[in-house]
Amino acid sequence: MTCNCWERKQKHVNKTRNCHNLSISTLPHECVNSSALRFLDLSLNHLSINSLQWLSHLYSLEYLNLDGIDLHKETNWLQLVAMLPLLKELHMHNCRLQDMSPSLQYANFTALKVLSLPTNDFHSELPKWLFNLSCGILSIDLRSNSLRGQLPKSLLNLRHLEALNFEGNNFNGPIPDWLGELEHLQYLNLRKNNFSGSLPTNLGNLSSLVLLSVSSNQLKGVVSEKNFVKLSEVYLEDNLIDGNLSNVLLNSTFISLSSNGLKGTLPRLSSNVAVVKLSNNSLSGNISPLLCDQKMIDEKTNLVYLDVSLNHLSGGLTNCWKNWKSLVHVNLGSNNLIGKIPPSMGLLSNLTSLHLHENKLYGEIPPSLKNCHSLMIFNVRENNFLGNIPNWIPLGAKALQIRSNNFSGNLPTQVCQMSSLIILDIADNTISGHIPTCLHNITTLISIKASHNKLSFFFPTYGGHYTFEDSLELVTKGQVSEYGRNLHFMSLIDMSSNNLSGTIPPQMFSLIGLCSLNLSHNKLTGEIPNEIGNMKKLESLDFSSNQLWGEIPQGLSGLSFLGHLNLSFNNLRGKIPLGTQLQGFSALSYIGNPDLCGPPLTKNCSQGGKPKDTKSKDGESTFLSWFYIGIESGFATGFLGVCSAIFFNRKWRHAYFNFLYDLRDRLYVMLIIKINSFC
Repeated sequence: MTCNCWERKQKHVNKTRNCHNLSISTLPHECVNSSALRFLDLSLNHLSINSLQWLSHLYSLEYLNLDGIDLHKETNWLQLVAMLPLLKELHMHNCRLQDMSPSLQYANFTALKVLSLPTNDFHSELPKWLFNLSCGILSIDLRSNSLRGQLPKSLLNLRHLEALNFEGNNFNGPIPDWLGELEHLQYLNLRKNNFSGSLPTNLGNLSSLVLLSVSSNQLKGVVSEKNFVKLSEVYLEDNLIDGNLSNVLLNSTFISLSSNGLKGTLPRLSSNVAVVKLSNNSLSGNISPLLCDQKMIDEKTNLVYLDVSLNHLSGGLTNCWKNWKSLVHVNLGSNNLIGKIPPSMGLLSNLTSLHLHENKLYGEIPPSLKNCHSLMIFNVRENNFLGNIPNWIPLGAKALQIRSNNFSGNLPTQVCQMSSLIILDIADNTISGHIPTCLHNITTLISIKASHNKLSFFFPTYGGHYTFEDSLELVTKGQVSEYGRNLHFMSLIDMSSNNLSGTIPPQMFSLIGLCSLNLSHNKLTGEIPNEIGNMKKLESLDFSSNQLWGEIPQGLSGLSFLGHLNLSFNNLRGKIPLGTQLQGFSALSYIGNPDLCGPPLTKNCSQGGKPKDTKSKDGESTFLSWFYIGIESGFATGFLGVCSAIFFNRKWRHAYFNFLYDLRDRLYVMLIIKINSFC
């Protein structure tokens, strides 16, 4: 760039980068009228420009970037930018453009090579002028524009096209097979549309095509390796695609076929493969075909990401992991795998994320896994593992989820040294002893700021990178929720349904960054200290079914984010502290504490803050009515629940029996309280 006025313009724009109401009239007049200006980038300046007439003076301009500038008042934008005879690149991302002039036959672009207009508000079919460009355009990006209709065959007029991005629109109909005639095409992204029919086979024969993304459509039919034999990156997830992957050899670097109807056994992998996503299909058999291929043993593998979760895989975990030391992420969850974790898994020294949840695995966690020094997520929930909780979990771990197993012994104090831990889920085991007093050493949980380190995995792709967001299924606010992209915002400690005893250590209440705390169904004693009011980020709190006593601390009423509270079935007494927060919960949050009184409970308090007896025939009648309704509901629910337990999966069985236990406890307490009131 030789124009000195461009340097002055750049300095001016940089000085006003954070302005929210900057108009083009404030830019230096001599630069706007410059005939030598070739490169103009005003992006990310929060500008609002009413007119682009000033562009007519910049007839030497070759590159124009107006990304993020509000241009919704400029209805003649297309004609104005098309008048620039030397313009090669036009970038207008998120400019609130509304009219693409779809009926216009010709636009006077004579040198344009890159057209980038994503995230605007066109709401029309593809414009006719686009297919009549005679300038040899190479790249078109029109993603996220609500464009509609079918792809017209006139796209073949753009013979030199190398990149085509129509992601996130409303295109429908079949993906035309004539796209295979665009012999220079390297990048084709049609994901998140409404395309239907089958995937054209000849797309895989394009010698230049590197990336094909047609995920999140309504594609059907059979897919085989012929569809992508020459492609480096294949994204076909979230469709209705069928096919048998038995004996198929996958050769692409990046393969995503998740959430389809694929059947057969796992495919074989070549040494070129780096990422494989085959989750949520109907694949069966064992994992040996994928991991124990004899041809791969002597070759150097590049596989870093493997996800075959949510299938019907069976058999053991195999002992072939020594051939896959490059692995960073492994997800074998939600299958029917059985057996022990093989020692060779400890050879995965680069592993950061291991998911073995919801299988039938058993035995102790092998000590060889301590060699996985980079492990950040260890998820083995809902299996049959036993023994002590491993004390070798890396200190840099962020999530430890071992719920619903048969672990026993004490919670090791090494957990306190995991300064980056945000998820500690050891619920539904037989862990005993006291809660460690050193939990305040988990520095991530003593800060009110959310973790900025996302639990994600980045993989370089064509023109950028692909981000895999790790996910965990957590029980919080009384329900099961999936946390993916927002996982790093969640912080949770769940020690429920164990045999923990003693008092709740006061150090736990210094964890002011905690969002969810569940200590229910243990044998904990003592009072709830007022310091619990320091946990300002707390959204879910469950201390139910313990032996806690004393009054509910006033500090609890100051937790403004608290959306779920359960203090039921303890020995708490006195008046429930006043404040909209605690009175906003139902009486079910407090039942099973006979000496509690005050709203939302119906039991009034005396002047001394003790419960006052209230007897009435209306109360007796209401109780009996609800009692009989409960019996009838329990019978109906029990019958349907047994059927569900027989015919459906383990999660449903868990939810059903938890519901029955809760219903039983509520009816029992209501009965006892009412009988006592009559005495």
